[in-house]
Amino acid sequence: MKKITHAVIPVAGFGTRMLPLSKSVPKELLPLGNRPAIHYVVEEAIAAGIKHIVLVGHAQKSAIENYLDINAELDNQLRHKGKDKLADSLNWLPEDVTVSMIRQGKALGLGHAVLAARPIIGEHDFAVLLPDVVLDPFTTDMSADNLAFMLDAFATDGHSQILVDQIADEDVHKYGIAQLDEKLSDTNDIDEEINTNASFKVAGFVEKPNLVDAPSNLAVVGRYVFSNHIFDYLANTKASVGGEIQLTDAIDALISEYGVHVTTMRGNSYDAGDMRSYMQAFIYFAEQQLADDE
Repeated sequence: MKKITHAVIPVAGFGTRMLPLSKSVPKELLPLGNRPAIHYVVEEAIAAGIKHIVLVGHAQKSAIENYLDINAELDNQLRHKGKDKLADSLNWLPEDVTVSMIRQGKALGLGHAVLAARPIIGEHDFAVLLPDVVLDPFTTDMSADNLAFMLDAFATDGHSQILVDQIADEDVHKYGIAQLDEKLSDTNDIDEEINTNASFKVAGFVEKPNLVDAPSNLAVVGRYVFSNHIFDYLANTKASVGGEIQLTDAIDALISEYGVHVTTMRGNSYDAGDMRSYMQAFIYFAEQQLADDE
């Protein structure tokens, strides 16, 4: 099976959890240390071998596309002043990587946003990276390793992959929770796999359950690798919770026919779309970068 080289990053959300910071600045451009959050997510995709990134946004998110593009006037000004190193650091996308942007149109949920990328993705299999979730890039490149492992696992057995991580009981109600295959129904059976990359079959997902109803403590992190079949399921998925087309509904349909695996995550992740987690992440990223400068 061919290696996946396409990725979708949905950036159409308004970031209401990050107000007032996100009132005039896209939440994806809010800084973590000395770079915006989207920078790390795109770097992660590129490090894993992605060559074509599709941003799904709306009219107010053009600043993200501008950030990833070359500002010729600024570049000329910096080089005229002898600041070539700074200019080079701003034009960091490799020449063999393409970034496209398509508008979602109606705000009908994450599933609809992924489906909106279909005209560009075409018949390719692809990855999805949620920009709210930033994986720690400072610990032996673990963030890139997770996605690279998922891409390799997909290339090996053809099963779509979803990244999961073990979470505390009090946080279970915030996430989509994996329901493991019967042979792995006891979380203790996979404890040794936590914080290592391992791929195994999943029976389904429960969206934001109460702790007593949670089938495990493995939460979806925000990284997916999908076969192209997911588009057909999304196209036939009816709006459900909140009048939105839910990605999890299409995943359940994909599981029933083709099977889906989860990959346990290495390293740490940060929710850059939640104010408390974002502030903690900003401090951590800034401290790491200051330490590197010393």
